[in-house]
Amino acid sequence: MAAKKAKKSAKKVAARKPAPKKKSAKKAKKAVKKSSPAKKSSTVTLGGNPVKTNGQLPKVGAKAPAFSMTTGTLSEIGPKDLRGKRVILNIFPSIDTPTCATSTRKFNEFVSTLPNTEVWCVSADLPFAQGRFCGAEGLSNVKTASSFRTNFGTAMGVTLTSGVLKGILARAVVVLDENGVVTHTELVPEIANEPNYEAALKALR
Repeated sequence: MAAKKAKKSAKKVAARKPAPKKKSAKKAKKAVKKSSPAKKSSTVTLGGNPVKTNGQLPKVGAKAPAFSMTTGTLSEIGPKDLRGKRVILNIFPSIDTPTCATSTRKFNEFVSTLPNTEVWCVSADLPFAQGRFCGAEGLSNVKTASSFRTNFGTAMGVTLTSGVLKGILARAVVVLDENGVVTHTELVPEIANEPNYEAALKALR
């Protein structure tokens, strides 16, 4: 009898114990966010003044990130559309600045001697402005694309997040092989300077 009473009282005590609280979904999400590492940014200069980008260029040897860009026909293309060709992405703030215009002219000249290679000049300008510039200059060897309404700057880590040019693209060069693998990158340290053309062309030889 005493054993039965002890058993009953033990059950009553166990029943009184509150069940362990489950973590809410919101708390779990917050914990994941806290543990995930912050995305690294890069720093370049504009007229000597430091400015930051939203991330870092893709690594050499890696597949190109899943970016898209808007062409002159207002269609959007990405890495899959570029497969089979070697690609130079000539990235810059605006076609209406002297250095950007110079880099477009020079790449237009270089690409004419490169087999199975396309040069895409990418900026935050509207496709109409890019096409107007190349048409006026007679630059038919390069192609133009805009980062507007796409994730291009974010995916490539080249969107400026500070300074007077905040929101548009830093100056950079990314070279892809026929399979969309990155073979060369350059984030130009000073936005006002031209990229290293020879280094980009060397990646194609």
